[in-house]
Amino acid sequence: MDFNISNFLNSKSKNHKMIDFQDLDHLDGLSISAVSANLYKTPRDDLVMFYFREGANFASVYTKSKIVSENIKWNINQKAKKIFSLLVNTRNANAFTGDQGYKSVQNIAEVISHELTERQKHDEDEPKIIRSKNILFGCTGTIGETFPEQKIITKIPDLIKNIKYTQNKFIWMKAALGIMTTDTQPKVAMEECYIGKTLVKIYGIAKGSGMIHPNLATTLGYVFTDADLSNDILKKLLNKNIETTFNAISCDGDTSTNDMVSIFSTGQAVHKKITSINDKILKDFDQSLHRTLLSLAKRIVADGEGASKFITININDTKTEFDAKTIAFSIANSPLVKTAIAGEDPNWGRVIMAIGKAQVSIKIDKIAILFGNISIVKKGKIDPNYNESVVAEYMKNQNIEINVKIGTGKKSFTAYTMDLTKKYIEINADYRS
Repeated sequence: MDFNISNFLNSKSKNHKMIDFQDLDHLDGLSISAVSANLYKTPRDDLVMFYFREGANFASVYTKSKIVSENIKWNINQKAKKIFSLLVNTRNANAFTGDQGYKSVQNIAEVISHELTERQKHDEDEPKIIRSKNILFGCTGTIGETFPEQKIITKIPDLIKNIKYTQNKFIWMKAALGIMTTDTQPKVAMEECYIGKTLVKIYGIAKGSGMIHPNLATTLGYVFTDADLSNDILKKLLNKNIETTFNAISCDGDTSTNDMVSIFSTGQAVHKKITSINDKILKDFDQSLHRTLLSLAKRIVADGEGASKFITININDTKTEFDAKTIAFSIANSPLVKTAIAGEDPNWGRVIMAIGKAQVSIKIDKIAILFGNISIVKKGKIDPNYNESVVAEYMKNQNIEINVKIGTGKKSFTAYTMDLTKKYIEINADYRS
């Protein structure tokens, strides 16, 4: 995949898959580098390093799959209080690679920690000793292939040599492109907000296009802030906001072995010390973090493999949020619903089917279904004003909204998904070729 960064930055297509890009700029305490380790048959950036000169506080959430990649095992085992580098590779998932995959990550971490320590001695007045436990890894790509340790180690000196202490939109885009696999679009998002009177930045990049389902997916999401927040506060904020963002999306109902979403705090912004996520001074940051995560999550769905439609599913008036989420994903992951939407067929009976199979308590005489603002089912019966030709016209839109009211309570949940097209089959049939 040979990407032209300028073309992406200048794209203004009306196609929902061509999303306008926010211009991320410099964030104090973070440096970025991207190179090609020749992991693909054709040259492209496939190795990206994020370097925190002063170290960064951090928190991560990982896949709930019972089979996890070796890099995630490494990340969980380190128990580090500070992170100095995050290294992300594409093309190889480092999953189902056993001791070879884990030892490869360990060996790469030792090389990176040594090289970065030497760079610290050269660049910093007060150099720090960086240890292998201070290195995190993100891996994405094919499962079960031997991890390319030597190819990556060979490129570590180039990565570190090319570190850019000052970022701009081109460097961020280079990083976002460098972590992609079957994605057709890089994913970036940003917010600026205040903690007290201090302006802080929240920048994020992500990858993901297929094997997407709650409890994460083939998803790598990395958020960076110059706020000064502890590991505990970051963990609580991430856990709170992940449920209605990255855990509210599904492309195909499959959960990967490699999912991770992490947040890193460089601590360069000077503000009041935060000791609780309930501190009112943190409210703006909390909301901005949610918007950043949701923007990245939606971009993943919009770029779903073979997608031609972006679908929002709003489930309302359930007894519990769990009930609403269960129904939402019963609809979102139904191949029958997804193919009907791909064919622009207003077959709302498939939505009825998906509600019923969710095995959630419902009151049929209170169910309402709307496509957009067009009423189809009202009080458990076909709306007397229902006109299929009107709904058929609505189905031609690229953004489809399904609204369902269950009538058993006051809870709700919104899920995001995409349609299922012939292109999805082509992409995944040819994935390794």
